[in-house]
This record gives sequence, structure tokens and C-alpha cells, in this order.
Amino acid sequence: MFILARYSYRNLWVRRLTTMLTAGGMGLVVFVFTAVLMLAMGLERTLVSTGSKDNVMFIRRSSETEVQSILDREEAAILESQPEIEATPEGRRFAAREVVVLISLNRRSDRSAANITVRGADPEDSFALRPQLQISSGRRFRSGAAEVVIGKSIARRFAVGGLGETITFGMRPWTIVGIMESGGNGFESEIWGDANLVMNSFRRPVYSSVIGRLADPSAFPSLRERVMKDPRLTVEASRETEYYAAQSRLMARFIRILGITLTLIFGLGAVIGSMVTMYAAVSSRVAEIGTLRALGFKRRTILSAFLMESLFLGFIGGLLGLFAASFMDQLTISTMNWQTFSDLSFRFTLTRSIALDALTFAVVMGLAGGILPAFRAARMNIVTSLRLG
Repeated sequence: MFILARYSYRNLWVRRLTTMLTAGGMGLVVFVFTAVLMLAMGLERTLVSTGSKDNVMFIRRSSETEVQSILDREEAAILESQPEIEATPEGRRFAAREVVVLISLNRRSDRSAANITVRGADPEDSFALRPQLQISSGRRFRSGAAEVVIGKSIARRFAVGGLGETITFGMRPWTIVGIMESGGNGFESEIWGDANLVMNSFRRPVYSSVIGRLADPSAFPSLRERVMKDPRLTVEASRETEYYAAQSRLMARFIRILGITLTLIFGLGAVIGSMVTMYAAVSSRVAEIGTLRALGFKRRTILSAFLMESLFLGFIGGLLGLFAASFMDQLTISTMNWQTFSDLSFRFTLTRSIALDALTFAVVMGLAGGILPAFRAARMNIVTSLRLG
């Protein structure tokens, strides 16, 4: 096996220009494949990390998002009083009523408009329920005041001004008093203000959701069952992480389908290129193959040698594509979330599983491109090979 590996490696090195051109073509395909998976993974991680597994979210039954949901004050009070919701030291339930609306803001880059999520929240409980949220500049908004905190992504990409400046929506000006960070999750693409004031500004008499902290996360199934059976309620309960994971499924699935379709098309071209390269290698080494057979090397040994060359080609291409894709790990992009129709900022995310999938895909391309040339080399007749050489 060592002799075969060394033989294959030396042949690739002798034809290094052709080797690098073929591997480069495969590398481009692997780059596209990896970038697509990184994009889908980044979207999913951004939204899933937005929630907490210890939090339960209540929205209107059959509503897919908070934007579509409506909960009146009576329902909100009933939901907050559920026994599974953790109690605060003061004796009240650890829950927050929130309202979500969409507004339009202009991007800094091209002044084009995009939908932005405005979350009416509680200045204490809503932040306490999401400990990953931190105010990086300024302070939190005050209850009853026309003040907002904006996500880091909003501050960077939209024409909203800085701390102390005002932004107008809901028929009133709001003062920006803080900028919040949350580890790159979806809250960085939102604007937060006082829930009651947001409701009044948009003439909205109902909430969008109620968020509560579970005293015991394992009690969630019983809570969900009770809420579904309560005739006073028309809501459904879900863990906050599950809710945000559902928000990413549609778009992540579309990205994967579109990206993998393009990858397969480009991959076919790379396989053909690899096949041409290996056929050329077989044609230029006819005498060499005949000599190896005359020395006693069996057909399966010749087959293995050429297959190993094609696998090396694929592996080199995989490493090149993966190396190029790794630089995208720090790239942040924004797009419209198809579930909420609001702008969402997220990063390409490279994981070990994606890297392994990319290298496996590259090796499979190499194998597909080399299997026919390898069989041709293995079937060559000794006498004919020596005479043609």
C-alpha cells in the first residue's frame, strides 16, 4: 500500500500543472458546496441561539410567527399565572408580555428600504429572560418613556443615527438610548422599546406573545397539554428555542436545495475534468503500465494505483476549496427572513461536520472521475502496452 501511495503521489507531482488545474476546478466546486452549507448553518444557528431552552413562548394557535399572533390581556394574565412558570422573589411569575410589529428603515449602503422588527418589551423581565442580551453602549429604555435600544446589526447597517439621536416610527419620535449585543443572534436585528408605549403608538390593543421562564424545564409537556385543553385560551406553547428553530427551516431548506443543485451541476463539470485528466495520464503511461504488468503487478494493483491518484486529486481539491471557504467564516450578510418578512443579519458558520462533508464530497468527485480511466488501465494487455509504448 505504501508503494502504491508513493507511486500515485510521484505521478501527480510529475504532472503538477495538470494536477493543480484539475484540483483547482474541484476546489471551486467544493468552495460553493461548503459556502452553501455554511450559509444555511449560519442562519439556523443565528435563530436557534436567539432563544433559551428554559423559556416557554405562547402565541396564537395556528400563527407561525409573533407578527401574526394576537393575545388579549385576559389570555396574557392566564398564561402568566401557570404554575410551571418560575416565581420571582417578590412572588410574581417570571414572565413578560411582548408585542412585535414591523417598520421600514433605509440601509446605509444603498438607502434601500427593509422591514425591521420592533419588539415592545418589558425593560426588566424581557432582558432578564434573555441573559445573553447585553447593553454594549448606553442603557436600557425606561418604562413609559419614548426610548429604544437598537441591535448591533441595526446600528451598523441602517441609517438610524447613534446614541441620543431620534428615530421616528409609530407616529412619534423615539430616542436611542442604548445599543445591545447578543452574541450574533436574531435580537441584534431588532429594535426594543416599552411594550405599552409601542402598543399605543401603533394603536394595537393586543400582545403578540407571552414569554415565561420554566421553573422546571421537564414540566413543559404538561404545561403545553394544559394550555391546549383550556377553553379560555386559543394559544399554543413551544420552547423558545423550538420556536426560533422553526423560523429558520423554510429558508435554510431553500438555500440547501438551491446550493446543492448548483453544486451538482458544477460538480459534473469537475468530474468530467478529472476524468479527462486521468484518461490523459493513462494514455501517456501505456508503456509504464505494460512494464508494471510484466514485472508481476496484478490488474487490481494497477486499478488501485490509478484510483488512488484520482482520490488524491479529489482530496487536494477538497482542501483547496475548504481553505478558501474558511475565510468566509467572518463574513456577515443580511437577508429577509421569509417567515417574518423582516431583515435578519447572520454569519457564515463553518463546523467540523461541514468540513467533513466537503472533504467527503471532494473525494467522491475524484473517485467518480477516476474510476473509468482506472478500469481502462487495469484491462490493458501486457504485450499491447509494451508495443504501443
